[in-house]
Amino acid sequence: MAGNPVDPLQTLSAALAVPADSKEQADILATLRESLEAHPNPIPILCTTLIKTVSSAGDSLLKRWVLDLLHFAISRSNLSTEVRTQLASQSLETLANILHDSNPRIVKVSIQCLTTVYPLLFRSLCANRTLRQQWDLLSQCKARILEFIWSQTTSNGVKLSAIKFMQRIIIVQTRGISDPRLQKNDPNISSVPADHPFIPAPALEAEGMKLLESVITLLYTNQNPEILSAIIHSWSNLVKQRPALVQLVVSSLSSWTPAALAGLPVSSIKSVEKAVRILLIHISRGPHGSSFGAQINEALSQQASRMERASAEEKARKAAVAAAATEATKKRPPSAAAENPSDAKRMKVEADMSGNASAAFLASFDFTTLPLSLITDLIVANLQAFTEPALFELVRAYRQNRGLAPGPPASRLPQPLEPTPEATPTTGPSAEPSVKVEAVDPLQMDIDEEEMEYEPDKLNMELSGDEMTSEEITPADLPQALTIDLIDLKLLGPKELTDEERNSLMRGSVGRIGDGAEELMADSAVPSQWPGASPTDMWMLLIIRMITRVAHLDDGPLEDGMDEANVPEDRKVLEIYSRQDNLRQTLCDYIMADFPSRLPLVTTWMNEEWYNDRIRMADDPDWRPNYESWLNQIVSTYQTVLEGKPEGKPDNKDKAFARFLLDLPSVPPDVFGLLRDLSVDPDKMHVGFTSLREFVLERPSFRADALQVLLELTTHPDPVTRRAAINTVRRWVPGIEPMDSMIRDFALQILRRLQKRPPKEEVPKATEERAGSGDENMEDGQLPPEDLLQTPYLPEELELPAEKAHVLQHVELLFALSVKIPEFLDEIFTAYGQMDVSVQGAVQDLITALIKSLGPSNGKLLTLMRTCPPGSESLALRVLTIFTEHGRPSAQLVALVKGLISDRDLDARFLIPIIAEMDKPDILKYLPRIVSILNGQQEPKNLVRSVFSSVVTTPPQTFGSVSSNLPRVRQSELLTPAELMVLLHEAEKEIGLKSAIEAIGICFSMTDVFRSEILAVVMQQIVDEPVLPVLFLRTVIQAVTTYRTLVGFVSTTLLSRLITKKIWQNPHLWEGFIRCAKVIAPASFGALLQLPKEQLRELVDKQPSLKSGLREYVTKRAGNKARVAGFLDIFGEDDDMASSEAVAPATADVVMALATA
Repeated sequence: MAGNPVDPLQTLSAALAVPADSKEQADILATLRESLEAHPNPIPILCTTLIKTVSSAGDSLLKRWVLDLLHFAISRSNLSTEVRTQLASQSLETLANILHDSNPRIVKVSIQCLTTVYPLLFRSLCANRTLRQQWDLLSQCKARILEFIWSQTTSNGVKLSAIKFMQRIIIVQTRGISDPRLQKNDPNISSVPADHPFIPAPALEAEGMKLLESVITLLYTNQNPEILSAIIHSWSNLVKQRPALVQLVVSSLSSWTPAALAGLPVSSIKSVEKAVRILLIHISRGPHGSSFGAQINEALSQQASRMERASAEEKARKAAVAAAATEATKKRPPSAAAENPSDAKRMKVEADMSGNASAAFLASFDFTTLPLSLITDLIVANLQAFTEPALFELVRAYRQNRGLAPGPPASRLPQPLEPTPEATPTTGPSAEPSVKVEAVDPLQMDIDEEEMEYEPDKLNMELSGDEMTSEEITPADLPQALTIDLIDLKLLGPKELTDEERNSLMRGSVGRIGDGAEELMADSAVPSQWPGASPTDMWMLLIIRMITRVAHLDDGPLEDGMDEANVPEDRKVLEIYSRQDNLRQTLCDYIMADFPSRLPLVTTWMNEEWYNDRIRMADDPDWRPNYESWLNQIVSTYQTVLEGKPEGKPDNKDKAFARFLLDLPSVPPDVFGLLRDLSVDPDKMHVGFTSLREFVLERPSFRADALQVLLELTTHPDPVTRRAAINTVRRWVPGIEPMDSMIRDFALQILRRLQKRPPKEEVPKATEERAGSGDENMEDGQLPPEDLLQTPYLPEELELPAEKAHVLQHVELLFALSVKIPEFLDEIFTAYGQMDVSVQGAVQDLITALIKSLGPSNGKLLTLMRTCPPGSESLALRVLTIFTEHGRPSAQLVALVKGLISDRDLDARFLIPIIAEMDKPDILKYLPRIVSILNGQQEPKNLVRSVFSSVVTTPPQTFGSVSSNLPRVRQSELLTPAELMVLLHEAEKEIGLKSAIEAIGICFSMTDVFRSEILAVVMQQIVDEPVLPVLFLRTVIQAVTTYRTLVGFVSTTLLSRLITKKIWQNPHLWEGFIRCAKVIAPASFGALLQLPKEQLRELVDKQPSLKSGLREYVTKRAGNKARVAGFLDIFGEDDDMASSEAVAPATADVVMALATA
């Protein structure tokens, strides 16, 4: 049905078409329900349509079906939370009306629906501030359901559902776990905004605590065991979701006593006691139970004593009832038949009729309605009514009717001696007191050789029921004077058997024992002498002891024709051991054929072998132990069985092997080696990890060995194995001792392996120095090389440069633990400063997931960034980068980094992630430090380019307006391109000339930002400064080379301003001026003529290629002849063209170099 869904509307129509409340309608609705459970998407439409239709109708099959479907959809279906919330909102009014229905079953389903509806709508209404009416209706439903709890007329079913509803109200109206990641699936009072218009958080919280007090009061005062059990069972969710209330729950359970249940049956009180005990044990094993371990243990101890006293009192009461029944049987009057012998026939008919009527009545009577204690008393009283022979005759008749094997004949039982009128009691020596024969467990009998009698004839006579007289025993022809001398009598030995006959005999014996065990399982009338042991366990133990304990080195048979003195001792020992090994191998093969179902057998076998080895070795030091050898045989065979399974994969639910290992009395080291091998096999790791985990939890004597294997596996090179081991051990951290301390120490020692070590040739010298100085030269956290922890999966020494995979083997466990224990971050930062550069790089990459899981608001991380140890600054920078690479840094983080920069001389890279979040004065203050990281390499250049993009506005096409489409920071806090370029020139000394040149080149590469009009503004603003930057003329040359449209501005305005500022007084700037004039020539000729003659002569001397152009320019202007003559005197005649051609390429090369720098 799940694979082929039916048409919901068509099926529903068919159900409505048949007679109401008929079996046919029930079958159709059941088919539709099965389909909807597998494909629940149509349920919301059906429920919202039908619920209003059937809510006002009387009780019917359809109404119950719709309500059950609604309950399934809201509470148990896999519909999304949004869909279930919407369905709950649409059904709330109907469910509120149904609470007043006269049918308790309808009311019960409505309460069960509202138990889930309340948290769903509570979460929705916390975010929706307009649905006041819905909240009022929900509150009315809550009040109505809580009334059911205190009402005396409410049925138990409705009251139990109401109590579960109240428990859910308590969970919702108390504060949950503070972790915001868990708030999504846990609606609680913390989700209510402080300014919510209609949900009063303080009042609801107070109501929740008052309801919890009411539940505790019910626990102490209510006399209904079902209600008490419901309260106790619901508290498991309470302690899980509300850790703050664990102390209150533990105190309430510890102080509880069944005083209010006085007068109820013992079984009812015991069920409540059991529920309390289970919950206390559950809390003690949970994450919050360690704090209340002593209190819980004391409560469990007191409860155990209380239950033992109650059990003893109940047994005494039953014994008194049985004694009273026996006494009543003895006082029963003689039968009516003896008093009225004439009416015997009539009485017999009446008795038969009465018996038939009683049998008919008993056949139809439901005994399950009677209390268990009454049934027990009736059985005991009826058994006491029969004499022992009559009882055994009834058992024999029952066996015969059932076709079971006949039991021991009644004639074997000693008959009670009844006095007769003809016989008088004799008191001579022939009268022997009757002895009651009792069944004795053969495994508990200690039989001495002197007590054993071999009298088969007498035994047969007794079994046949005949009495033997002395005449029958004594042969007739035996001479009267015959005397038997037993001094030289030797008994015959047992018949010699071959190995085949011996094995056949053993198999037959074991087979008969097995058949007998099966018979005993079918017939429970034979009790065991061992408390808690079944007949099967007894026979199983007998078989095992036949194999493990019957062979002795001094009673082995010899081969025919060989004298015992001539047989070598070694051969005798070999034969005995060989025979034992054959028997054990047969048992081993039988067990391994179906290991899970024969687990009790193999466990008993191994325990017997271990005990047998101990008692034998105490008597014979040369005894060859069998325990370890056969344990290894079982283990190796189990491996073979695993490999023989399809794909070599064991069943993950099969925990038989782990259970077997846990029950071993002693575990050799080879077993832990096997578990290690299983754990590293992907197909078998479940068996290995399960066994090791159980050893740690349940076998304290082997805890250290098992935990050591698990910890070493956390450094395994295979990621799957390593993470499985980490997930196994991290559950014990924090708080579960002693595992917690062992895991922490191991993780820290593995981390210290990543620290730098002295070279091998320096180790002896360092060792001597340490011995003399008392380790005064060792750095903090550093261990001597010989003290470093080593595992089978880590290299003895980490090869440098380190690979990321090798570093991950060392740190993955510690990173996983740091999520629970942030204090480990201190150790990571401290050790980081003592690592090699390649190891540090790997740690920076691997720590990303840990930092993201902790989040930027983690207090420990922020503290570490503020006080990071020396050498760990780059790790702190990596943490800062992780926080900001996919989002804006918080104001707290920005303030922290600004404080770090001012307090400590940190790398300028700390400023890069947060520079865009600063205001303009801070950007102007810290930006030169960022630019100073430029060193000609591509990575710093990319970083600076990204910073420029984040702090500089992109000028619009209409320069002068302000853009409004700016991410990250406010528009007014960004720099304009002109402000950035001016800042680079003004801070050239702070930045460094080379870094400033590289930064200016980055600006020129951002052509969409630094356009020609921007550069013109920059040059105009700088030239008006009283002191010109050294790089100014270089920037001018680069600007006119990039944008030729700037040549006119430079030649007409900029050069003239420079001449008025007497640019030649600054040699560096004067050199740039000359080069700029040559680059823009002939446009610069007009400005050059404004120079004093000495500077003009110096210029043409340094750039002879300009003479001819200047001469031609002066000649064409033909102005003042005297002035022209003066210029011509400076420019002279035409120089040699070769010289001119030689100089020009050189100048062009310089310009190109300047333009592209």
